[in-house]
Amino acid sequence: MNIRDILDKKRTLSFETFPPKKGLDDLAKTKEVLNELKKLNPDFISVTYGAGGSNSKDNVLLASYIKNELNIEALAHLTGGPSTVDDVINVCDKLKENNVDNILALRGDKPIDFEASYCSTFKHATDLMKFIKSKYDFNLAGACYPEGHIECDSLYDDLKYMKEKEEAGASFFITQIFFDNEYYYRLVSEARRIGIKSPIIPGIMPLTSPKSISRTKSMCGSTIPLNYRNMLEFYMDKPKAFKELGYNYAVYQIMDLLAKGAPGIHLYVMNNVNTAKEVLKRLQNVIDEYF
Repeated sequence: MNIRDILDKKRTLSFETFPPKKGLDDLAKTKEVLNELKKLNPDFISVTYGAGGSNSKDNVLLASYIKNELNIEALAHLTGGPSTVDDVINVCDKLKENNVDNILALRGDKPIDFEASYCSTFKHATDLMKFIKSKYDFNLAGACYPEGHIECDSLYDDLKYMKEKEEAGASFFITQIFFDNEYYYRLVSEARRIGIKSPIIPGIMPLTSPKSISRTKSMCGSTIPLNYRNMLEFYMDKPKAFKELGYNYAVYQIMDLLAKGAPGIHLYVMNNVNTAKEVLKRLQNVIDEYF
């Protein structure tokens, strides 16, 4: 089933996970994570592609497991930058064979050891989307950035690319992580102003450890509001209180987003089932009434 069809009927709850980094034992643990996430009744679960396409085989395997064993819609990430045409065809064929209907088409982050050959075929996410659409009938999703992509000079430059993604076949978008909801509201407002009509699902990641702050900042450059940063710094050496702050700030963000019309919530839980459970436990009454 197309995830866009679900979005046309209801608000969605979804999680982002990643393939195992090594070995069959790690794969078994990842399946256990997915089994636990199923109990939280998500509308779909996304699976990342791995740096440089390194986990493409397990990406397909887990997307198939989500779809066919757990009976949940899977959103398989597919990164064009490091991929050849044959790579993309191979992954798409296997996804089709396994009844996976949805792909999040991405360019992918440039590696540190960037070479001219990187992105030689799919220089942009739109190139990948157009190629997939020319050969398959997948439902495509696109990524978007509430504060603008780090390689763009401004949000407004980035919005032009977002519009191109919609024209290339993206039927809904999932945002990069953000901690200030005003950036999301500005993104939606400006996207609608230039004619982007697809649903824009906000992506939320609870900060549950001090290490997650620097990791998140280096990954996406998201602004942490001063009042939140002050609290994070105060509880930096108090692990339990730090986690509680992270859970509750995510809950605050989600409640505000739902109150102002967000079409769903995408939680970047990254295989941490406890984070998903703790956030949703605090949101149970909201979930009962809004999802």
